[in-house]
Amino acid sequence: MDLHTSLSYLTGIGPSLIFKLKRLNLNTLEDLIYHFPFRYDDFSAMSTAKDTQIGQIVTLQGEIWSIKNVYTRARKVLTQAIFNDETTPITLTWFNQSWLAKQIQVGDRLQISGKMAKYKNKLSIIMPKWEKLESLLPLRGPTAVSHQPLHTGKLVAVYPETEKLTSRWFRTKISQVLPQVIEKIDDPLPKIIKADMLDLSQALHQIHFPQNWQEVEKSRERLGFDELFFVSLATQKVRLAWQKKPLIHPLKINKLFLKEFIKKLPFELTGAQERVLQEILNDLKKTHPMNRLLQGEVGSGKTVVATLIAYLVYKNGLRTLFMAPTEILTFQHYETISKLLTPFGIKVGIYTGSKKSVESSDVIVGTHALLSSKLNISDVGLIIVDEQQRFGVEQRSFLRNRAKLPHFLTMTATPIPRTVALTLYGDLDLSVIDELPKERLRVKTYVVPSSKRNDAYKFIEKKIKEGDQAYVITPLIDLSETIQSARAATEEFKKLKTKVLPKLRLGLLHGRLSSKDKEKVMGEFKKDKIDILVSTSVVEVGMDIANATIMVIESAERFGLAQLHQLRGRVGRGYKQSYCLLFSELRDSQSISRLKNLEKIHEGIKLAELDLKIRGSGEIFGKKQSGRFDFKIASFSNLTLLEKTKLAAQNLLKTNPTLDKYPLLKRKLDELSAQAMPD
Repeated sequence: MDLHTSLSYLTGIGPSLIFKLKRLNLNTLEDLIYHFPFRYDDFSAMSTAKDTQIGQIVTLQGEIWSIKNVYTRARKVLTQAIFNDETTPITLTWFNQSWLAKQIQVGDRLQISGKMAKYKNKLSIIMPKWEKLESLLPLRGPTAVSHQPLHTGKLVAVYPETEKLTSRWFRTKISQVLPQVIEKIDDPLPKIIKADMLDLSQALHQIHFPQNWQEVEKSRERLGFDELFFVSLATQKVRLAWQKKPLIHPLKINKLFLKEFIKKLPFELTGAQERVLQEILNDLKKTHPMNRLLQGEVGSGKTVVATLIAYLVYKNGLRTLFMAPTEILTFQHYETISKLLTPFGIKVGIYTGSKKSVESSDVIVGTHALLSSKLNISDVGLIIVDEQQRFGVEQRSFLRNRAKLPHFLTMTATPIPRTVALTLYGDLDLSVIDELPKERLRVKTYVVPSSKRNDAYKFIEKKIKEGDQAYVITPLIDLSETIQSARAATEEFKKLKTKVLPKLRLGLLHGRLSSKDKEKVMGEFKKDKIDILVSTSVVEVGMDIANATIMVIESAERFGLAQLHQLRGRVGRGYKQSYCLLFSELRDSQSISRLKNLEKIHEGIKLAELDLKIRGSGEIFGKKQSGRFDFKIASFSNLTLLEKTKLAAQNLLKTNPTLDKYPLLKRKLDELSAQAMPD
């Protein structure tokens, strides 16, 4: 048995459990051991029932006097037991666990943990954790060892669960498996990096079965370090390799061409655009290819900067490929870029699933299909990628086996705190457009309570009669049984169309529509044939309708602050005052105060930093960290650890760029890179 052994080989795991484990992305022993607790119950306070205060979390030892299943009128099962710890009897109650009446017998001695309560003047513990005392007694004979409790009497790990895979199940299974493989776990970190941190095997044991909070912290520090360190190592290794690659064609920068282009723009560049432009021009003068991330708010003018660079590339006799993640966004970029470049006699082509027109084009705008082997485009001097989170695999396939490279510029409107960007995208140089055009009006944002919903609908109707348009965004496409509080696009569309705003023209847009249907709805909205577009967050990128001035977001608490800010950026594209209305059915003050940050903060970066503090890095990047690595322990809000891992990676690569002196480390990095970015 080793770390790569399938979980199907373990005793007691049949096809049904294998299916459930796969839903948690658990397939091998290694996956199971790296399924970390997200919190701990502290059951370390041992006492007697007589000495325990009401509301105290306590661990008791005693005997079961009686146990039976009780069926309620609502057909629910209560398992009730009388437990006595020799000081006073206590009632134990479990819900919907009828099998317990067979597992626990009268006369069994148990150790139980839970919160002491009083019900009908009797001491009671609801849903106590339990284990039989005989299982904690030492074994007899020469191999006798003292058995540690798993579920009671200590810090007890609580895991991400699914049906039939409870934290109790995970604790039991990991306690059986870990001792069998712990000696086979190689620690990839060299001593020079590890310093005074725990060994990997020790950290893995302590994360699951800590003796105290200090052990929890020490294990989290080591495992979190590993996650961030391997990201830093991977990205910086790519950076070093990139910088050794020669260019397809070195560029000559003619300042006169630059001035000529800027002079014909219908607006002035902002100071931030000029600064970023200079950073990019400095890259273009070098002998190795540019690999830069351009970050900026929706509407900050990233596309103009990118088009200007494409113009300079054209003046060097080379082509530019401009890639966008969706057809909607591709057509929008095509329109914008064509307007800017056509006056200079530059031919702009388009390449998507539904439209292909690339013959003799100088700049080609398209989806990631641009990198397919079917399309053979020569003389490419620049590749621009919009929304880089959805890009990575294609980039490598395009570059594979190529000796020389074009320049790369990737762009994002996702506000990423600088420290996060420098770690997660350490292979890229970073430029930030942190200034909006002066003429842009701030979007007035309000958190709308349920009591004001009807007033909000009247306001929307009034604005639409004045000639404006509106979005209504929902987190789901269809109603969900599991997420009952969240509104769905299809139901919201029906309700608004038939009951709330029947006199207005409504359209529906979501990810399950075909490209053709999406385009049709988008076209009608753009041509002002639709008053209100009901949509999922598919509009987060790619919609630019100057006449749309109202953004309504249903179940707003289900979105991160940075994502809400991006959705808000879909309005306020013209010169009219725009509004963002955040609807939430929740009343808890924490959720509402989180949303109210949007009323007063208008900078995406500040909101992203708040997201980090409040909800963690997953809110910015989603579960899989944008295809980089899967973080389970590390947090981008831990700036000290971020800096520590980055420096460690840099120092190691300075002394040994190929990592050939550290074969274990190199192998682990290759494994993680293959999982995160499969070919």
